[in-house]
Amino acid sequence: MWKTIPLSLIVLAFLLSACGAAQPAPTATALPPTATLTATPEPSDTLTLTPTITLTPSITPTPTITLTPSITPSPTFDFPDVVVNQTAHCRYGPSKAYLHAADLYAGDKGVVWGRFLYSNWLQIKFEKLAYACWVAPSVIDVTGDITTILYTTPDLMKVGSNQYGPPRGVQASRNGNQVTITWSRMVMTEDKDRGYFIEAWVCQNGAYLWWTVSFPDQYTTTYTVQDDSGCSQPSKGEIRTVEKHGFSEPVAIPWP
Repeated sequence: MWKTIPLSLIVLAFLLSACGAAQPAPTATALPPTATLTATPEPSDTLTLTPTITLTPSITPTPTITLTPSITPSPTFDFPDVVVNQTAHCRYGPSKAYLHAADLYAGDKGVVWGRFLYSNWLQIKFEKLAYACWVAPSVIDVTGDITTILYTTPDLMKVGSNQYGPPRGVQASRNGNQVTITWSRMVMTEDKDRGYFIEAWVCQNGAYLWWTVSFPDQYTTTYTVQDDSGCSQPSKGEIRTVEKHGFSEPVAIPWP
């Protein structure tokens, strides 16, 4: 009697028979030789850094403002005007003792440039002359205020030239209140001879006075002047030779 075989045994037997069957040997397929790949490095790009240009804005300089000061015009000084009222002399100093500088005639015009402290003479620049000279106020008519004019002193060394030089042998002696001044004669040609000029400070009647005197020619070589005592300042003086072109250097008088 047939026994029924379990299905699981049949499956198992089938599997075992399959494992035992001979398998065909695998056929070797020749592979191509393995290529050795050498990586050729690509040259690195050299990066050139392009600097970033920062644009600096153009600076427009601010103009420096120079302040122009407001100019206040100074008033032009108005020198007093003068007109000569008679024929007269203009001299190189403020008294008649000074050397003649120019002839004046009625109608000559000028302006006052200076005045003298110890006399009332005025220094005038006349239109017709290239230099200033001195006149007595009696020979001119003045328009304007002369008190606005500064005092000035004549500089006799700027008056022309003197070829003879100063006097020599100057002496002085006193007899009471009389002082006698003497000097040696300076020989000059008749054409140039204008004598001598003395300027001094003397004491007379209690007053200390500026005093001048001149002599017409070379032949006067002595002069006596009153000089009292009692003034607060000492008397003094100087003498010059004068020729038509000007004054010499002064010589101090040895006042007694």
